[in-house]
Amino acid sequence: MKPGAIEMKQKRLVELLDPLAPTESVTPSMLKEVRFFRVSRPSPRTPMDYEPSILILAQGQKRVFLGDEAYTYDPFNYLVLSVPLPLECETTASPEEPLLGIFISVSPASVGELLLEIDDIRQQPESLPRGIYSSRLTGELIDATIRLLEALSSARDGRILGPMIIREILYRVLSGEQGGALQALAYRRGRFFQVARVLKKIHGSFDRDLDVKTLASDAGMSISTFHANFKAVTNASPLQYIKSVRLHKARMLMAQEGLNANTAAIRVGYESPSQFSREFKRFFGATPAKDAVSLRVNDEGYSGRI
Repeated sequence: MKPGAIEMKQKRLVELLDPLAPTESVTPSMLKEVRFFRVSRPSPRTPMDYEPSILILAQGQKRVFLGDEAYTYDPFNYLVLSVPLPLECETTASPEEPLLGIFISVSPASVGELLLEIDDIRQQPESLPRGIYSSRLTGELIDATIRLLEALSSARDGRILGPMIIREILYRVLSGEQGGALQALAYRRGRFFQVARVLKKIHGSFDRDLDVKTLASDAGMSISTFHANFKAVTNASPLQYIKSVRLHKARMLMAQEGLNANTAAIRVGYESPSQFSREFKRFFGATPAKDAVSLRVNDEGYSGRI
C-alpha cells in the first residue's frame, strides 16, 4: 500500500476503536471472540497473562517478552498467540495518544474448520513453531479489521456480519508468512497440538498437584521428548511454566479480589506460604503485599491479561 493509504486506514481504525473502547480497561463486544482495549499511560516491563489470540493495534505500541525474545506489535505489526503464555509486556501510550486495540480469540476448532477448506496450505510443519509471533499487517488484514469494527458499531451488522469477518481475519492470518504457528494448532496428532492440550490442562487445574511425568503421559510422549517439545513452544520448562501460571493467578486474586498472600497461595496450589512469598518476590520484584497495593492504586482495572 502507498504511505498515504496506510495513514488513512490507520486513522479510520482509531476513529472506530475510540468509541468501542471508551474506558481504561478491556471492553467486551457483542461477540464473545472479540474484545477492545485502551491504555492511556506507558508501563514498564510487567508480567501479563495472554490467551490464544490475534491482537491488532490502531495506535500505540506494545513489546512482549518471552524469556530473552521480544515481539513488537503496533499499527504496522500484529501479534499472534496460538497457546496461552505468561509473558512480560511493555507499553508505549499517553493520554493524548492512547493505545487502542482489538483482541480476537482463536481456538483449535476455528482453525481446523478453515484448514479443511484451504488444502494448499494445510501442511504439518517439520519443526515445532513458537507459540507466539508478530507479523506485518497487510492491506487485506487492515481492511478486514476496519469492516469488523464498522459491523460491531451496529447490533444487527455485528450479529450477522461479525462472525464472517472474523473468519476472514483468521484466514488472512493463517495464509500469512508465519501462519504455521496457528496451523499447527489444528493437527490433532501433531506434537504442537499435544503440547497445547497440556497447556489447557495446566490453566484449568493449576491449583492441583501437577507433575511432569503425568503431563508427558497425557501428551503421549516420553519425559525427555515432552520437555524438549514443551520448551520449543513456550520457551520454558514445564515446571517453570506451571510456577509462572500460579504466580500470575495469585497476583490477580490479590489485586482483584483483595485476598491476602496466604489465602492466594493456597488457592493457586502452594502448600507453603513462605515459599510462595519468596518465589513471588523473585518473579515480580516485590513482596505479594506491596505488589497488590501498587496494582490497586496505580493500575485500576488490571486484569492480568489482554
